[in-house]
Amino acid sequence: MARKKLERFAENAKFEHVVEPSREEALKGLDLKGNWKSKFKKDQPLVLELGCGKGEYTVALAKQFPNKNFIGVDVKGARIWYGAQTVDEDKMPNAAFLRTQIELLDFCFAENEVSEIWITFPDPQIKYKRLKHRLTEPAFLNRYKKILKTDGLVHLKTDSEFLHGYTQGVLQMMDLPVLEAFHDIDKQISNKDNFLHNITTHYEQLFRAKGKAITYLKFGLHAP
Repeated sequence: MARKKLERFAENAKFEHVVEPSREEALKGLDLKGNWKSKFKKDQPLVLELGCGKGEYTVALAKQFPNKNFIGVDVKGARIWYGAQTVDEDKMPNAAFLRTQIELLDFCFAENEVSEIWITFPDPQIKYKRLKHRLTEPAFLNRYKKILKTDGLVHLKTDSEFLHGYTQGVLQMMDLPVLEAFHDIDKQISNKDNFLHNITTHYEQLFRAKGKAITYLKFGLHAP
């Protein structure tokens, strides 16, 4: 293992705002389950970003919405380190990170504990044999439903027209409410101060530079 990775793992272990349970610990149920508000200075609505990578979107959301608490979730500790370092340096009171697999979410969070979930530019897993790994396939949505409040929201932002369309089809099949749907936010949202425009990731900027449309869905997980 590269020295830098080891150094980042060591730093993550020192950050109070980074939680890194083993798989066995997660399966037993985290002590923080149902009590994530204790990780933050204020008791505010809890928002997750799944597959957060380096955490740049988690950090940006937390800065733009100080009235909410944000947790970036990813299994890669060396990636999380980047966002965790920013939170530490900027002394951000409303951002944290959880290193775990997304399929363990319902072991880490309690029923009705989460207000919103963000899924930003996930791997669309286009091949059929990878279907079960798509973060908006029914098994994942049902897992999110266990921890999301009844009026909670899920946001999907992606450059993949395939994943955008697939998710719309899944939502229709499951009779779940679609609240907003944009096939190209740059063309369909004129207000450039809108957070869908002014919060971007490095890869999102690359996608735009290549002329790829950025799509967005906002939906609920409880039938209307």
